Amino acid sequence: MEVVVACCAGLDVHQASVVACINRTGQGGRSRKEVRSFGAMRDDLIALRDWLMESGVTLVAMESTGVYWKPVYEMLEDHFDVMVANARHIKNVPGRKTDVKDCEWISDLARHGLISPGFVPPRAIRDLRELNRYRRKVAQVQTGERNRLIKVLETAGIKLAGVVSDVLGVSGRAIIRALIEGEDTPAAMAGLALGKLRKKRPDLARALDAPLRLHQRFMLRAQLARIQQAEADLEQIDIELNKMAVPYQRYIELLMSIPGVNWINAVTIIAEVGIDMSVFLSAAHLASWAGLCPRPGGDRGGATVALRRIRLALQRGAAARGFEPDAPGAALVRTHAAPPRRGAAALV
Repeated sequence: MEVVVACCAGLDVHQASVVACINRTGQGGRSRKEVRSFGAMRDDLIALRDWLMESGVTLVAMESTGVYWKPVYEMLEDHFDVMVANARHIKNVPGRKTDVKDCEWISDLARHGLISPGFVPPRAIRDLRELNRYRRKVAQVQTGERNRLIKVLETAGIKLAGVVSDVLGVSGRAIIRALIEGEDTPAAMAGLALGKLRKKRPDLARALDAPLRLHQRFMLRAQLARIQQAEADLEQIDIELNKMAVPYQRYIELLMSIPGVNWINAVTIIAEVGIDMSVFLSAAHLASWAGLCPRPGGDRGGATVALRRIRLALQRGAAARGFEPDAPGAALVRTHAAPPRRGAAALV
């Protein structure tokens, strides 16, 4: 088999260790391997980097094992051509597996050019991606607590959600605080309604006429506090995201010119895909990579967490625009946009 790289290395990365195999082409084109094990602390990774540099390695390949590969990649990316491969694409033949055999196998594949590198965006995009993914988790916490709060009210027989469209609006929060304190009558709590809700005060009084037990008041107090904390965290995260997204403002504005794509959708797309489209062979390749193309069986399953984020952002934007009957391409959006999955509201 043709040798593509004269001196390369394969890494088997774990939480507490990294097993490395340097694969050189010796006399007669024969492979010469040297294997060493390192820890996963920063000084261990520095020692790994120095050993690879001293050995003349030009290409380093590893599997994308959880998040353990990330500090290794960051240590090596400025000094080598580093390839992170999908573990399914470089799976060894069944049999007795060891760390040494795995790193030797990876080095053999890299030596013969048989590894397709995974997409790893530049460091700045990775930083934006990490914070944006954390924002989504915080938004999911907020959405989950909101749903649990409504569930407690419904369990107690309080039908506030049936009368108030936004339970956590200004009027809704005032009523919930009054419920937590438990000192007002249903009519007095209905009197807290503001704006258009004032017309619904009789219905509100009926909806609030149900007893709350002590543990339910405690739960409502805790849930409301967690929702408020999540809102404060999201506000701070958005401020930081705004700062980090400044270099990509032109791309964000371009994405926001697409009907239905708002600011957070645009940031999510840039954080997951980056701005260098040359890494994708074509628009069809990008759509396939993002999990937006149905498989031969007809579903879109099997997408990674990162790809599901892109798909969810696009679906939310498509759904938001598709419900406008006169929007350009609205019929096409309604036909082809998949329905938002559970938790989709967290992106809005």
